[in-house]
Amino acid sequence: MRAVIQRVAKAVVSINNSTKSVISTGLLILLGIENSDEIEDVLWLSNKISKLRIFDDDNNIMNLSITDINGDAMVVSQFTLHAKTKKGNRPSYIVAAQPKKAIPLYQAFISELEKLLKKKIETGEFGAMMDISLINSGPVTIIIDTKNKE
Repeated sequence: MRAVIQRVAKAVVSINNSTKSVISTGLLILLGIENSDEIEDVLWLSNKISKLRIFDDDNNIMNLSITDINGDAMVVSQFTLHAKTKKGNRPSYIVAAQPKKAIPLYQAFISELEKLLKKKIETGEFGAMMDISLINSGPVTIIIDTKNKE
């Protein structure tokens, strides 16, 4: 499971020119699920993200988590995070999980993050063509892969 986490001042997901979700200060999480992912990946990653200290404290030092600031979160599925580009010019998505496996893990991730943050998580729509606009605060962008825990 791979996540691109962006600290945002605002993020909006639109589908067919219609707004689906909006958050203010918090995290936009682009989530890629691969064939080998299991519920343990969901639990580890959601816990890690909920405690990630990337928000400024009173001294302008990144020392606070999303939980500490009661920030918003938005999760958007993005299978392209598992693109393989070693050969040729057309990316391969062979390791990206098919919807039958990916959707339950995507939903479990959202549910677990809601428990940890004690608030509703905004989302995109799994498998839809989405437009995402954001104001990246910092900018702060972090990539976490559950296959690189150690």
